[in-house]
Amino acid sequence: MTSRIAILGTGLLGTSVGLALRAAGFKGSIGGWNRSPEQVQLAHSMKAVDSVFTDPLEAARAADVTVLAVPIYATIDFMEKLAPALGPDQLVTDVGSTKRMISECAARLYNTPDRAAFLPGHPMAGKERGGASLADANLFHGAMWLFTPDPAAQLSPRGAELAKDWRDLVAAMGSKTLDLDAARHDELVAWVSHLPQFTATALSALLEEHVGDAPELKDVGGRALREMTRLGAGPYSMWRDIAHTNTKAIERALLALEQHLAHLRDNLRTPALRDEFDRANKFRRE
Repeated sequence: MTSRIAILGTGLLGTSVGLALRAAGFKGSIGGWNRSPEQVQLAHSMKAVDSVFTDPLEAARAADVTVLAVPIYATIDFMEKLAPALGPDQLVTDVGSTKRMISECAARLYNTPDRAAFLPGHPMAGKERGGASLADANLFHGAMWLFTPDPAAQLSPRGAELAKDWRDLVAAMGSKTLDLDAARHDELVAWVSHLPQFTATALSALLEEHVGDAPELKDVGGRALREMTRLGAGPYSMWRDIAHTNTKAIERALLALEQHLAHLRDNLRTPALRDEFDRANKFRRE
C-alpha cells in the first residue's frame, strides 16, 4: 500500500490534492515542496502537507508516490532529474494539461522493471486563478481524472501496485477516471479545455482594448460578461506551456472557431443564424 506521498508544486492543484487525500481518509505522510517557500508553508498551515521539504529530490526519494503538480516544462524537467534518483519501488505521476510530450518522456526514462513507474495523469478540474490559498478539498469531486498509460510499459510489481493504489486514491478523492491514448487526449482537450481558455483570453483582451476604460462597464456587463470572461484571468505562466506543447491541435480548433465566427458574421440576417443556434442548443442539451 501507499503510505508516503510527495507533492512537488503546492499551488492550486497540488495543495488541493493534499487536502483531498486527507478528506478521503488517507492516513500516510504527505510531504510538500514548492519553488516559493511561502506557498509550501501555506499548504502546510492548511494541513494539505504535513512536512515541508526544501529539496524536491529529497522529497521524492522519501516517497512511494510523487505527484508533479507544476507546469508542463517543469514537469518534464523534474522527470529528467528524478529518473536516475528513484527506483522500481516508486511511482511518479503528474497533473499536466497536455500528455503527449510527458508520455514520450515517461516511455524513455521510466516504466521498465528496473526503473521507477510513471503514470501520466490529468484531472479535468481547476480554477481560473492559482495558488495554495484557493485550494479546495472538493476540487476533484465529480471531475474526470484522465490517465494516458503506455500499453508497452513493463512496470515492476511494486510499480504496478503503486499505480493501482494511486488510481484508487483518485477515486477516493471523488473523481471518475478514464484512460486515453496520449495523442487522443491532447486532441480532445484542445477542443474542450484549451479552445475555451484562448477564446476567453481573446475576448477579455478585446474588451480591455475597446471598452476597458468605460465607467459604465460594470453596470452594463452582466452574467454573460462574467461567465464568458472568467477564464480570461488564467495565468500566462501555465497556458504558455500548454500552447507550446499542443500547438497544432489548438491551431486547428482556433481556425475552426474563426471560420464559425466568420459564418455568423456573414449570416446575422439570414436563416443560417437560426441553424447555428439550433446546433448550439443541441450540444448544451446533450
